Amino acid sequence: MVTEAQLAANWAAVRQRVDEACQAAGRDPAEVNVLPVSKTFGPEVVRAALALGLHRFGENKVQEIRDKASVLAGAAIEWVVIGHLQTNKAKDVARLASEVQSLDRPDLAEALHRRLEAEGRCLDVLVQVKTAREETKSGLPADELPAFLTRLRAYPTLRVRGLMTLATLSDDAAEVRACFRLLRQWRDRCVAEGHDLPRLSMGMSGDFPLAIAEGATEVRIGTAIFGSRTQTSV
Repeated sequence: MVTEAQLAANWAAVRQRVDEACQAAGRDPAEVNVLPVSKTFGPEVVRAALALGLHRFGENKVQEIRDKASVLAGAAIEWVVIGHLQTNKAKDVARLASEVQSLDRPDLAEALHRRLEAEGRCLDVLVQVKTAREETKSGLPADELPAFLTRLRAYPTLRVRGLMTLATLSDDAAEVRACFRLLRQWRDRCVAEGHDLPRLSMGMSGDFPLAIAEGATEVRIGTAIFGSRTQTSV
């Protein structure tokens, strides 16, 4: 069982490792944010993280956001959707989420826009781009990115802030780093074509130093902060 003291120590250790990775890459640590990924952990763990000053939490499933939000009603939390998103979840996302990092197809953009209009809200979004070879990885094919970004301009409720990717699961650091490099290269190309994409969300507990070396502005960290997925209480 992870304790509050362990959680605080884990957070400090992660932030130190991120800072060290930035320094190794010749980057300012202030350029890289950490998104704590609280998926599968209960609301009591999120509450303990709130006590540390954290307020943004990444979740894979909308159902988990809905369940935790009901328990933590009134808390100043920004829920960030990082998992594959079905269009039938757009209503809950439009009501509860502050950001979606897994926007990867036109029908999802349309569904989110319609629901956001009904809610009278806007939502920050990152476009998820497929850079890994695994069939199990979600994401927009990279060569479709420029056209998709142009299409998103038709949806004023969707504030496009940047790109997200999942690297291939491999012990080969060069292969993993190539995924992050590919995302950065596509971002640079699209920026040159007039798109504003300041953020690159890439890198997780096992590979974030490589992502930082390739230009990540945000890394998504779960296990290194909250412990193994069987540790669900504080």
